[in-house]
Amino acid sequence: MPLAKQIARPSPYASSADFRQIFDEDMNGLYLLSFLLTADREKAEQCFVSGLEDAVDGNPVFKEWARSWARRVIIQNAVRVTNPRPAEDSRSSPASVDSRSKTLPAEQPLEIAAVLALEPFERFVYVITVLERYSDQDCSVLLGCSRRDVLAARTRAFQQLASHQLAPQQVRSATETHYNRPNASSQNLERHEHRSSVLELPVVSHLVTSA
Repeated sequence: MPLAKQIARPSPYASSADFRQIFDEDMNGLYLLSFLLTADREKAEQCFVSGLEDAVDGNPVFKEWARSWARRVIIQNAVRVTNPRPAEDSRSSPASVDSRSKTLPAEQPLEIAAVLALEPFERFVYVITVLERYSDQDCSVLLGCSRRDVLAARTRAFQQLASHQLAPQQVRSATETHYNRPNASSQNLERHEHRSSVLELPVVSHLVTSA
C-alpha cells in the first residue's frame, strides 16, 4: 500500500513574495512614510528600496505582522540615512519653539508640507509616535534617545503645527488618507484600488518585481 502523502502545512512566516506584494500594494503609503521622515525624495527612494531588501532578506516575521514590519524597516532605514538627533539647547526647555511660520512647500498639501517643515528630530518623533502610533519607549529605542527627548520634541512639533493653524488630529487624518491605508479603527487590509497622486512617485515599481 502506498505511503500516505503528507500534506504540507502553510508556513506561518511571511515569504519574500509576501513582502514584495506588500511593497507593491502599499507603494504609495510606504514611499510617503519615507518622504515624511527624510523630507528628501532621493533619500525617500533609497529608504524604500533598502526597506524592501531588508524585509525580504531579514529574519522571519509572522504573516500577520508583515505589513507593520514593512513600515518598521522603512523607519529604521530613514533613521540610518538621516541620523536625526535632538538639539542640545532644546533639551533643557522642552516647551520652547520658534513660533514663526516657516515657508511651506507650495507643491505639497498643507498638512504634509507642515510635517516636512519640522526640524528633523521633531519630524521623526511626530511621524513615529503620532502618525505611526509607536509608544514613546519604542520611539526612543529607534532614535537612540531618551523618552524625555521624545516628549519634548513632540511638544515642539505640536506647537509648530499650531502655528500653521493645524491640529494633530487634522494632520493625522490627512496623512492617513495619503498613506492609502485604513484608520486605526479599521482592520481591513485589502488592497486600495485608487492610489493617491499627491506625490509623484519615482519609477521604483520595477524594483519590487525584480528584487
